[in-house]
Amino acid sequence: MNEEKELSFYEKLSALILELKAPKSQKNNFGKYNYRSAEDILEAVKPLANKYGLVPKLTDKIVLIGDRYYVESHAIITDGKNTEQASGFAREPESKKGMDESQITGTASSYARKYAMNGLYQIDDTKDAETDEYKQQVDSGKPKTIDSNKAKVLKAKIKELAVLASLKTGTDITPDAMYEKLSDTKFLKIIPIEKLDTEQFLTIDCYIKELEKAYSKK
Repeated sequence: MNEEKELSFYEKLSALILELKAPKSQKNNFGKYNYRSAEDILEAVKPLANKYGLVPKLTDKIVLIGDRYYVESHAIITDGKNTEQASGFAREPESKKGMDESQITGTASSYARKYAMNGLYQIDDTKDAETDEYKQQVDSGKPKTIDSNKAKVLKAKIKELAVLASLKTGTDITPDAMYEKLSDTKFLKIIPIEKLDTEQFLTIDCYIKELEKAYSKK
């Protein structure tokens, strides 16, 4: 009699991602579109995580970058030994009509958590009207494109990560290939480094740090 093979952590996570269905059950009557919230995604994840013996977690912290505050959220899933995570950032607006400070932070947290879970569970919300709407609500202007110094720093970090990944995996990974993987994982498309905005820069920078820790453990 053959015993059923125990799935590895990443096999369980892959199965969860394939089975995950998070419909756009929320309705924006003003904009006349449907969207999914962070809560919708989490509620869809919970039963599948339980099925595969995984535990989903969400964490938030407030970070000051320049003269603006951001909510940095991490979507995490673990089996107790192995862990995978993704991050998301959302900037708090300086003010928003009809909201007190706690509500403003809560709105930013919800968006950042959704962004993090989109990355972790590979959910494509890039065409959602709600995604663009939030950015318009929290800032009257679009996030600024990073300057040449930030692009240079990011390229140096990516080069170092590519070297580390090559050493750990025994595969020759070029900086360009590493960046394509980073950008495609986080944004589901390849965005040239010089065209990243400040929020995208923060997302990639945080992801690099996560991967450096992961490769260092191997």
